[in-house]
Amino acid sequence: MGLLACALLCVCGSGCGVTKMHEATDQMVLSEAVDHSIAAIDFRPLAGKKVFLDTTYIKSVKGAAFVNADYITSSLRQQVVAAGCLLQENQKDAELVIEARCGTLGSDGFQTTYGIPASNTVSTAAQLLPSAPAVPTIPEISLARRESSEAAAKIAAFAYDRETRKPVWQSGTSQATASAKDLWVLGVGPFQGGTIRDRTRFVAGDIEFGHDDNNGMPVRISDRPPVDYTAEVHFDEGWPLLSNDLPHSMLSAKPDPVEESEVAVAGFEEPVEAAASDAAKAEKEKPAAGKPEKPSGDKPKPDKPKP
Repeated sequence: MGLLACALLCVCGSGCGVTKMHEATDQMVLSEAVDHSIAAIDFRPLAGKKVFLDTTYIKSVKGAAFVNADYITSSLRQQVVAAGCLLQENQKDAELVIEARCGTLGSDGFQTTYGIPASNTVSTAAQLLPSAPAVPTIPEISLARRESSEAAAKIAAFAYDRETRKPVWQSGTSQATASAKDLWVLGVGPFQGGTIRDRTRFVAGDIEFGHDDNNGMPVRISDRPPVDYTAEVHFDEGWPLLSNDLPHSMLSAKPDPVEESEVAVAGFEEPVEAAASDAAKAEKEKPAAGKPEKPSGDKPKPDKPKP
């Protein structure tokens, strides 16, 4: 009996009696879903416009999770500014009004056991017999167990002219999900993975199982270089500075009209005018055909006859 109890304890391992806190993980998957959803919204068609972000319909619901309307509003403001829009604090000062809404923000939890789950059936049946000894509840006997938490966010935005109220642009519905996964095998674990982590790792040490990077922003066609919502970006007069790590299709430099005009004048216009003036000057200095060229210097005087 002692060996059986020892074996059951070894099989259950650390996954059978450990109280786990998921508060930080739940906040991470929620904020990750919001980040991915907003990062997929491209505000660059409104670049250079004075815009006002209307968040009237993003309601602030205070709950156990820290991620709420304030985080969504701040993330939208960052994405609008990074796209080159001139964000205004007063609606009267704006040319366009951007109205945003959040349709989904929540998380689900799942648990899967590969083995025999915990059961108190035998203990309940033993209580029916007055003389039967107390039988403990059968613990969970699992070969593997997996817990996962998944969050989803759905955000949309559209813009219209403040004065005429005519529609200008809409983003469409942007949906994104994020996940965190924990796995125990024969009581060893958890092995942590999911989209909130860049690799699968063992919680007791840094054992890497590959690299999973799926946080990139979709590439869109625009004269303005895209800004990665999840990366550090520096700006020069509101224009994002380029990085050598960006793909070649995303490398778009800010046009410099001064340099282009200087190159055009120095490379094409001035040489043509100079060549034409030199040719005209040479034509004027060329002697007429059939006429002897006048000798240079004074003409010699004839000698006087001797008396």
